[in-house]
Amino acid sequence: MSSRERILGRVRRALADVPDTPRDEPPYEEAVPRDYLREHGQRSVAETVDLLAENLADYRAIVHRTTTEELPYLIMRLLAERGPQYVLVPPGLPPEWLSAADPTRVHDRAVSTPHELDKVESVVTGCALAIAETGTLVLDGSPDQGRRRITLVPDHHICVVRVPEQVVSSVPQALERLDPTRPLTWISGPSATSDIELDRVEGVHGPRTLEVVLVGPDGS
Repeated sequence: MSSRERILGRVRRALADVPDTPRDEPPYEEAVPRDYLREHGQRSVAETVDLLAENLADYRAIVHRTTTEELPYLIMRLLAERGPQYVLVPPGLPPEWLSAADPTRVHDRAVSTPHELDKVESVVTGCALAIAETGTLVLDGSPDQGRRRITLVPDHHICVVRVPEQVVSSVPQALERLDPTRPLTWISGPSATSDIELDRVEGVHGPRTLEVVLVGPDGS
């Protein structure tokens, strides 16, 4: 008797007393009740944003806070500190965000090859949502975010989050606002992985440096 036959024999014996009649369960197509907590605790808008910043930093993202008026100058400074020659730009990125920066802009194009994208050091995008309880950014491929690959190849990603309209407390709240048919990318900190020795390595399958800019009316 082969190993396969022994395993199948055990399965048949384990199922021998299971009735063939359908169990009293809702059909597969029927929605599953979702009566779990939608968020953990009650927080004000300011407390939710503070929690987001705390959890982002805990994942080793670099968090900045600024106003709409100061955003172009902050992005200019962040890019100047990295010194990139080229910056990837999604097609719908608000032009004023890079109005103070001067690196050569590389536009997100379908014909761009991985080799071409690998020459670009930085990318600047918006986001769809940010989740405070998990410190997660969600990108959905909207015009201010571009294709998924442009946020995976460059080593430096600057992601702008509009506060408070793009900040939610929890994953359930995020799922209610996201379109499941869009190409969703969930980002919690810079790309990182650990080998069998638990040595952490960053930048293997995404940006080594993630900078998140929280843009609010008063910069808080």
